[in-house]
Amino acid sequence: MAVNEGAAARVRHAMVDAPGSLGARMRARRWELVEQSFPDLATMSVLDLGGTVESWRRAPVRPKDVTVLNLFEPGESDDASLLPVTGDACRAREALAAAGAPTSYDVVFSNSLLEHVGGHAQRVALAAEVHALAPRFWVQTPYRYFPVEPHWLFPGLQFLPMAARARLAARWPLAHSRPESRSAAMSEVQWTELVGVAELRAYFPGARVHHERVAGVTKSLVAVGGGAS
Repeated sequence: MAVNEGAAARVRHAMVDAPGSLGARMRARRWELVEQSFPDLATMSVLDLGGTVESWRRAPVRPKDVTVLNLFEPGESDDASLLPVTGDACRAREALAAAGAPTSYDVVFSNSLLEHVGGHAQRVALAAEVHALAPRFWVQTPYRYFPVEPHWLFPGLQFLPMAARARLAARWPLAHSRPESRSAAMSEVQWTELVGVAELRAYFPGARVHHERVAGVTKSLVAVGGGAS
């Protein structure tokens, strides 16, 4: 598949990252919903599972303090109210305790992590950590049945056989990043498993499930627990 890498990057930027893009508009609406769900957020301590320090620096909302737990690169911070911790979100309490960080918060926040933790058993473990760490939570994940797979921006990729997904992931120019090899592409698609409403409700029983929509079609789901109605 011959591609112009620069042109593909510009297309993805225009669709996802640029000011005024669909992605930017959805992120703005998502932050508005966070504020509506937790109107006292400025007085709350937040644990972000799977996020980055930089995303909170750019956020239009600022809790009292934020701890960011990420398996690979939470980022760096010299701000006492923004604490990065490296660790596994599915064993969050253990990782936080080992780092000397708090193990109790007002809100657990997780954005686009649930689909990447490695299958049902790991999603159950992640949900258990969310419930144990705070009385309130916000867990967002892309919706399995949206027509365009959001990580690769390829229509219906999530429904293809694994081998076909890996071949496309290795070559599709609109992916967030191009894998270095076919085996790396296979690993990426194996680590990306989108879920539907039934699964999300099973992991977070009693939560309100908010549908983020594009042109009336659900693109992402958010499970909100303990927030304002």
